[in-house]
Amino acid sequence: MGRRPQIIVITIACFLIMCVTIFQGVINVDETLIKSARELGYFTEEGLDVTLTSFQDGPTIIAAMENGSINFGYIGDGAHRLCVLGQAEIIGLSHISNGDAVIGGPNVASLEDLAGKTVAYSSGTSSETILVNALNSVGLTMDDITAMDMDASAVVTAMLSGGVDACAIWSPQSLTILDEMPEATKLAQNTDFSDISISLASWIAMPSYLEANHDVAVRFMRALFKAMDYAALEENYEQVSQWVADELKLDVASVLPQARGDADWLTGQEVAASVADGTVEGYYALQQEMMLTAGSITEEDVCPVGDYVNFDLMTEAGTY
Repeated sequence: MGRRPQIIVITIACFLIMCVTIFQGVINVDETLIKSARELGYFTEEGLDVTLTSFQDGPTIIAAMENGSINFGYIGDGAHRLCVLGQAEIIGLSHISNGDAVIGGPNVASLEDLAGKTVAYSSGTSSETILVNALNSVGLTMDDITAMDMDASAVVTAMLSGGVDACAIWSPQSLTILDEMPEATKLAQNTDFSDISISLASWIAMPSYLEANHDVAVRFMRALFKAMDYAALEENYEQVSQWVADELKLDVASVLPQARGDADWLTGQEVAASVADGTVEGYYALQQEMMLTAGSITEEDVCPVGDYVNFDLMTEAGTY
């Protein structure tokens, strides 16, 4: 009694997927924001303790949430499909991503060159989303390539070893490949498809957990929103990158490019205002339309965005 809720957040990298395990009852987070919120004292203000741990991808995070080993998670675009299917509830919009990329090896200089090639990707994640969009943009489909489904670390290994001709992957793995493979070419990124698609990153929890821990979730998101207010400012990129580099034992020079190019970093106040005027609902509606077009959900799966996005919680957390 009287102890702060302790939170273990599962993270995959600097700006990537994370989750949370609860000890005394509580929450989750993205490395950049978690570190910022902790360093700036926002979690302390809300009476929360946060600890980070790591997972490979969004679907794995949601599976861990379902079996009760974690309570909150941070997911990339592809795993949102599982929220539409009712497996998790979105409690906060984190940012609009530009960290995904389709990368060609020495013999793949254009998207058209992907035809007949072997391409590594991670199904059910933003990797699959950008790969499908990239193929469709030049009249190709997944049937026109030899698609190799593997986890993120295996994608990097396969590309660097020449085991595949191309890949679709997110940052920082995409940066690793481009840095260590000078002959590689970035063929596509999220913003190339901004007229037809959007790539979102969100905070999630199990509906059953939220029913019993609504106040904890609000306090957690409030701390994150305050951290977002700080982290979204360009003059703070270097400081935030240093915090993340320290946490992950990386060189700050390898982290800073992600801060500058991986996303449209929103402030917490921007998210709250965009919930109020319907913009955020529009983002998730477009995302669901993209899932339907890509075949990752069916007409029977389509549902009101409000069924799986908790706008009220975002609004409450955004009042500070």
